[in-house]
Amino acid sequence: MELKRVVVTGLGTINPLGKNVEEYWEGLRNGVSGAGPITRFDASKFKTTFACEIKNFNPNDYLNRKEVQKHDMYAQYAYIAAAQAIENSGLDLSKIDKDEVGVIWGAGIGGLDTFFQSVTEFNSNPDNPRFSPFFIPKMIANMASGNIAMQYGFRGPTITTVTACASATHAMIDAATYIRLGKANIFIAGGSEAAITQAGVGGFNAMHALSTRNNDPKTASRPFDKDRDGFVMGEGAGALILEEYEHAIARGATIWAELIGCGMSTDAYHMTAPDPEGGGASLVMNRALKDAGLKPEDIDYINVHGTSTGLGDIAEPKAIKKVFGDHIYKVSISATKSMTGHLLGAAGAVEAIACILAMKYSIIPPTINQFELDPEIDPNVDFTFNKAKPRNINYALSNTFGFGGHNGTVIFKKLG
Repeated sequence: MELKRVVVTGLGTINPLGKNVEEYWEGLRNGVSGAGPITRFDASKFKTTFACEIKNFNPNDYLNRKEVQKHDMYAQYAYIAAAQAIENSGLDLSKIDKDEVGVIWGAGIGGLDTFFQSVTEFNSNPDNPRFSPFFIPKMIANMASGNIAMQYGFRGPTITTVTACASATHAMIDAATYIRLGKANIFIAGGSEAAITQAGVGGFNAMHALSTRNNDPKTASRPFDKDRDGFVMGEGAGALILEEYEHAIARGATIWAELIGCGMSTDAYHMTAPDPEGGGASLVMNRALKDAGLKPEDIDYINVHGTSTGLGDIAEPKAIKKVFGDHIYKVSISATKSMTGHLLGAAGAVEAIACILAMKYSIIPPTINQFELDPEIDPNVDFTFNKAKPRNINYALSNTFGFGGHNGTVIFKKLG
């Protein structure tokens, strides 16, 4: 059976660097930090008082009052990014077969704030305890994909991937697989997360996972730096329109890139820590390269998982060196979480968009906040520290790794 080709025909995002693709790219190429003091709640009682919030976000700018009441913020972000991607794709929704359009969406946590607020309100009123009828529909992680499908009447496969920080990447991989097998022509694929909440910050603080550099938030996310002290939480969504190649050509679509390689693996090592030798990470990259029919020497750019955590930032370069050998010194690498923070279940989609934009504009976005390289990391590897640089990119690879040992890698090819 000959597999069908998968191309990207639409992009959409809302994240700490911008409320659309253009603003996001402007922030990326200029090395802007999205971090700042938390404004959504009083964070003074927590060890971490900052995050990468979406600035000046008002859901009423995008949704009507009833929709805002019914949707947790993670689902609101999903709706916004999906709407942008559909518009960007040029799809005429009156002409396409909606039975052939699906939604595969990732969310690592789902409606965390809805859960926290609802339980808090329940416990604060012992004489008349009650939950809102919207509690469960707002909270569950699959509702973002369902809402997008309902909004547009898409009746193709609509599911949700929940693999922690690999969720959005696995959503793209699942969507690409369905298209390759001829199960649908178009998918809205991506992920969203809104965990900058009291429960989110408190929970990750308890794990000692978050940076506590409260006196200098903008430099707190510093992947591969000797003094990194944890990740900075981000929020938002990324959406890609994945489309069967011939279908896209027939409707005259503008093609951003081709998705040619997909890989998945599991560390099978620890609940939260990566395999210290990068075993699962090297396996997933090798699988993606094999799927794409590429050699390691073909890759020009890698957007690494690079979260600014002690263990992860050591394991991933080890894995890359295993896979790429001496080519590691010729490939350009960057960790864009240094700017956006870690968007958890949305990270894979937002970083895939970064790869596609880097290919289009021939610019490697930087890894900012590098002051002193960790001595365990090879200083000859090009992590594009602190400043973007020009480079022609024909093939870009993006890694995402999640709690539970879930690994996902996607490879994009420039077309035209």
